[in-house]
Amino acid sequence: MMTSVDTDLIRVLADPLRLQIVTLLARETLCTTHLVEETGAKQTNLSNHMKVLREAGVVDTEPCGRFIYYKLRPEVLAGLSEQFAALAESARTAADESARTAAENKRACP
Repeated sequence: MMTSVDTDLIRVLADPLRLQIVTLLARETLCTTHLVEETGAKQTNLSNHMKVLREAGVVDTEPCGRFIYYKLRPEVLAGLSEQFAALAESARTAADESARTAAENKRACP
């Protein structure tokens, strides 16, 4: 059972503008112009955030003439979701075990 979460991906998604971009891309494929209009961010700032999302593997690019369209890679978010689900399951198991033994599941202090 996996009990750790991809901290690099969490850092990438922790930025409010990047999370807003991911939320927009979850609904549709958008170009930089659309993203600038939707977020109100400056084009250069948005491009820098898109680079971070691309390098993290969260989005793919699709050239269309002189525009670049961005689309979300849902499997990346699904993988992160599975990691969190595994953590939750581990916590549930520990809590259930603690309830069965009528003792808390905590390590004794030295």
